[in-house]
Amino acid sequence: MTQRTVLYVEDNEYNRKIVRQLLGRTGYRLVEAVDGEAGVAAAFAAVPDLILMDVQLRADERTKDIPIIVITSFAMSGDRERATAAGASGYVAKPYSPRELLAQIREFLPEEAP
Repeated sequence: MTQRTVLYVEDNEYNRKIVRQLLGRTGYRLVEAVDGEAGVAAAFAAVPDLILMDVQLRADERTKDIPIIVITSFAMSGDRERATAAGASGYVAKPYSPRELLAQIREFLPEEAP
């Protein structure tokens, strides 16, 4: 059985480490990218099942149907609605609960049974 792949695009190493540790205890395969350009390249190369990021990849046919959970420090009133309007499937504001993030990941990408 193939592991389901999550792409995480984040420039902050500490934030990547948190998600790396969180998903390391699950059945997901994690692919990391440090910026938007690397994220786009990783999305095309890895063809992830879900993307965690702060920006959108909706414009390209190859990624338009992949669920995207926006992880952002911009948590002002209306930001969730703007992210959804821009094509986000889910939204998590920093600082976030790892359990909240994992629950959203599982909502859009259920883990495969071993």
